[in-house]
Amino acid sequence: MVKQYETVFIVTPVLSEEQMKETVKKYTDLLTNAGAEIVYTNNWGMRKLAYPIKKKTNGFYYLIEFKAEGSVINTLEVAYKRDERLLRFLTVALDKHAVAYNEKKRAAKKAAAETPAAE
Repeated sequence: MVKQYETVFIVTPVLSEEQMKETVKKYTDLLTNAGAEIVYTNNWGMRKLAYPIKKKTNGFYYLIEFKAEGSVINTLEVAYKRDERLLRFLTVALDKHAVAYNEKKRAAKKAAAETPAAE
């Protein structure tokens, strides 16, 4: 059964912007090759970690929202665990309320971006 998921991963801050993009492309390609449909991606940028991980205090955060079969999650998380560039990751299944909330939030963000600023 196809469900909607979102995964967030933190990439080590020692990578260049190009290496960060390659890492993200690796995981989006892995998902699409496994039959997943990418719904939304968002680069949250460099953020301070709540506590040091592998002696790092910052990391690049990235979110991918996708629709896939449950078997894809195992493949994705095995790839995450093998990648030394990732500090942490979390993948969660979204219920219908979370999906509706995410769509509403994206629509509001898009509407705000399209409206010209008041002068």
